[in-house]
Amino acid sequence: MNEFVIKGGKPLVGEVSISGAKNAALGILAAAVMCNEPVKIENLPYVSDIQVLLSAIEEIGAIVERIDNHTVRINGGTITNFCVDNEFIRKIRASYYLLGALLGKNKDAKVAFPGGCNIGSRPIDQHIKGFEALGAEIDIRHSLIAVKADELVGSHIYFDVSSVGATINTMLAATLAKGKTIMENVAKEPHVVDVANFLNSMGADIKGAGTDVIRIVGVERLHGSEYSIIPDMIEAGTYMVAAAATKGDVLVKNLIPKHMEAISAKLIETGAEVYEFDDAIRVCAKNRLNHTHVKTLPYPGFPTDMQPQITTLLAMSNGTSVVTESIFENRFKFTDELAKMGANIKVEGNSAIIDGVEKLSGAKLSSPDLRAGAALVIAGLCSEEVSEVDQIEFIERGYEHFEEKLKELGADIAKIPVDDEKELMKFKLRVG
Repeated sequence: MNEFVIKGGKPLVGEVSISGAKNAALGILAAAVMCNEPVKIENLPYVSDIQVLLSAIEEIGAIVERIDNHTVRINGGTITNFCVDNEFIRKIRASYYLLGALLGKNKDAKVAFPGGCNIGSRPIDQHIKGFEALGAEIDIRHSLIAVKADELVGSHIYFDVSSVGATINTMLAATLAKGKTIMENVAKEPHVVDVANFLNSMGADIKGAGTDVIRIVGVERLHGSEYSIIPDMIEAGTYMVAAAATKGDVLVKNLIPKHMEAISAKLIETGAEVYEFDDAIRVCAKNRLNHTHVKTLPYPGFPTDMQPQITTLLAMSNGTSVVTESIFENRFKFTDELAKMGANIKVEGNSAIIDGVEKLSGAKLSSPDLRAGAALVIAGLCSEEVSEVDQIEFIERGYEHFEEKLKELGADIAKIPVDDEKELMKFKLRVG
């Protein structure tokens, strides 16, 4: 097991290029198995969640050709096993996308109950609602979810809540269902749109992705395609916040500025300077930032996956801020770690009241989940002392070459074995 060791106090300066969107890639890889012809997917992020899903796809019989770290060719025509269950697939939340994909393709699928980060209840009731509306029967036992249908038939579905997972999963199954499906109160996140665009590139008939209503006319089969995944808005947002928090000056390249509007707006409210270009955003801050209030909401609102990062920034901002988490109820666990560094944060229900402090001290920290782990690294970058962040396997689920990209921006950060005192001492001697 490894950890990050960080000596902060230096502004991040330079340019960083954003990888493909993990959340889009997971849905797109699942969709790829629905086609019985080769599908080439480019701009894949090289992160552990993607490698786990690719291995699972390979394990059920699909041909997976890894062209390079960011490109793969998949042929689902050789799939013979429609039960996906291994110790690794249980660790990622997006394993459930294989349910919709294999249900659409085979009308029968079994997938291990999904895992992922422990950030709160993420029920699959809306997934079940979507599948049942299309004519499937669901059985959950022995930590497996089984879905089966004699025939999938298009239907009119109104989701009780806007759910990214349920929107993508139902869309996958409905693509190969008979007739027309209308999905209302759907998620509008960019990665939902990207999955729909990918399916359309294979011959699906999906309209309305990115709006409140998605209309799908089922097709008999899908054909081969080549597709490039959109940039990762959460990775981009993380570097934007890190630049502002460290009083740095960073050009974040290979992103879609439209996707970043909620994040950019909050940074501007704190006093950071944000400059937009066609496919890049520059963030810089010269002085201590100001307080603001943040509430997480479905897209186009402020993303829940950016809440830990903005909370960390506000922990060092001037004045009192309030961050309200409206998506996941357990997403403030990381504030206990920030408290070890001297942050003054009081959690009341689904809100955190933050009294900004001038500086954070170094501490030994543990990542409770993917995005909180990235936030703790940002905190370490802001402290003038040495900090250690362990359980970085969470971070590596969603950030490609995290420490390398930070090093290129001037950060003093290294990945070393946990409790390796010799390597820790070498790091401390090097950074002074």
